[in-house]
Amino acid sequence: MSARSKARKRALDLLFEAEQRGVNADTLLTERIAKPATQHSLNDYTVEIVRGVVARWNQINELLATYSQGWTIERMPAVDRAILRIGAWEVVYSEAVPDGVAISEAVALATSLSTDDSPAFVNGLLARLAEVKPTLI
Repeated sequence: MSARSKARKRALDLLFEAEQRGVNADTLLTERIAKPATQHSLNDYTVEIVRGVVARWNQINELLATYSQGWTIERMPAVDRAILRIGAWEVVYSEAVPDGVAISEAVALATSLSTDDSPAFVNGLLARLAEVKPTLI
C-alpha cells in the first residue's frame, strides 16, 4: 500500500471516529497531532486531507447531497460518508491527485471497508463530481 493510500485510510479513520464520537474532526486531528494514538506520527497528507475536508465541509456535503441520486447524506453508511468526503475533496478541491486516482482510491476503501453496493455507489458519485467539476469551481 502506498504512502498516500495509507494517509487516506488514516484520514478516513479520523473522520469516521470524529463523526461517531460527535466531535469536530479538526479538533480530533489536533489532539492526535499533539498526542498520537500510535507510535507513528500522522502523515502530512493525512493532515492535509482532514483539514481540507473540514475547511470545505458544507460545500462537500452540499455536493454529495445534490449529486447522490435517491440518497440523503444521513441515509448513507457512515463509512461511505467519510470515504465520499475524502474523495470529493480530492476530486473537486485538490490538484495534487488526478481525479481517476482519487476515485480509484475511494473505491478501494469502499471495497475493503463497506457494503457490497458501496464501491459502485462511491464510483458513480465521484465520477459525476469529476464530470461536473468545471462548473463547480
